[in-house]
Amino acid sequence: MFSDRLTKARNAMDENNIDALLLSVGADLPYFTGYEAMPLERLTMLVVPKESQAKLIVPALEAPRVVEHSEIFTLHAWTESQDPIDLVADQLGAARSVAIGDTTWTRFTIELLNQIPDLDLHRANNITSPIRSIKSLEELERLKTAASAVDRIAARLQNGEIDLIGQTESQVSKELGRQIIEEGHHRVNFAIVAAGANAASPHHEPGSRVIQENEVVLCDFGGTWVGEDGVGYCSDITRCVWTGSPPEEFLHLYNVLQRAQSEQVKAAMPGTPAEEIDRVGRNIINEEGFGPYFIHRTGHGIGVEAHEDPYIVEGNAAPVASGNVFSIEPGIYIPGEWGARLEDIVAVTDQGPEALNTIEHDLAVLS
Repeated sequence: MFSDRLTKARNAMDENNIDALLLSVGADLPYFTGYEAMPLERLTMLVVPKESQAKLIVPALEAPRVVEHSEIFTLHAWTESQDPIDLVADQLGAARSVAIGDTTWTRFTIELLNQIPDLDLHRANNITSPIRSIKSLEELERLKTAASAVDRIAARLQNGEIDLIGQTESQVSKELGRQIIEEGHHRVNFAIVAAGANAASPHHEPGSRVIQENEVVLCDFGGTWVGEDGVGYCSDITRCVWTGSPPEEFLHLYNVLQRAQSEQVKAAMPGTPAEEIDRVGRNIINEEGFGPYFIHRTGHGIGVEAHEDPYIVEGNAAPVASGNVFSIEPGIYIPGEWGARLEDIVAVTDQGPEALNTIEHDLAVLS
C-alpha cells in the first residue's frame, strides 16, 4: 500500500517538475509511511527524491516508535548534537524544485532556505492531496467502520440513553468523547455540544451551561480510528435533539434543513462540480428565507484528516469523482435563538452517492 502511494506521488512529482518531496508533521507522513510524528520542536522529515529511495529523518529518541518499511524508506535517526537541517540538505543534493508539506513548522522551512537560498519551494499539497482525495476500497471500508461507530453513539443520543436535561454541555461532550473511544476510535477529534441559543454558533465550545427542557441540543462529534498499519481514518456526524415539545417555527426550520441536506446527498454524483452540490441545498434554504443564516460551506473531505480536500463550497468548480468522500452538513443558525445542522459523510461512487452515516435524520424529540 505505501509503495503504491509513493509511486503515485513520484508520478505526480514528475508531472509537476518537482525534484523532491519533503513531508514533516501532519497527515501526509502517516499516509505514505505509517508513521505519525509527534509535533515536537525536533525535526522529523521524510525526504522523497524523484528517483532514489526515500529517507525518514527522525530524532533518535523517537526512532523506536517507527515501524520500518525497508522497501519504502531508510531510517536516519539524528542525535541531539546534530543539525537535522544539514541532513535534509544533504539528502536533497542538487534538487532545487522542492514540494514541502503544508504543516511543516515555519522555523524549519526558514532554516532550510537559509541553508539553500536558491531552493524553489512549492506546496506538497498539490502533489499529495489529489492522491489522498481518491479513497481505495480498503480506505472506504475503514471510513465506514468509523462512521458506524459514531452512528451507534448518535442512536443512543436520539433515543435518550445519553442524559441531557440537567447536564452541562461540557458533561455531555465528555460522555460523547468517552463513547467515541469505547467504540474503538483511538482519539477524540471533537465533541461539540451546543444547547439553546448556543446552537447558533457552529463551532461552539461546550461549557458550563446546563441543558434545559424545551430546547435544541446540537451534537457534532468524531474521532480517528487507527488501523494496524498506523494510518488513522476519521469520523464526523451531527445530529440534533429537542428536549421537550418543539415549536412549529423550529420544526419548519429543521424540515427545510433536512430537505436541503437530502437533496445535496442526491447531487453528489461523479462529475458534479463541488460548488453545485453546495448550491443545491443553499437554494432550498434561500427560498425559505433562511439564506443569511447558512453561514458556512456545505462540507469538507475526510480521510486521514477530519478536514481535507475536496471542499464542497462555492468557488470550487472541480467535479467530484468516484472515490471522493466528504461531509454534507448544511446548517441554519438564528443568533440569540437557536440553530441546527445535519451532517453525514458521503462517498461518491460510480453507482451514485453512498451515505456512510445512516442513523435517523428526523429531529429526535425527547419529551
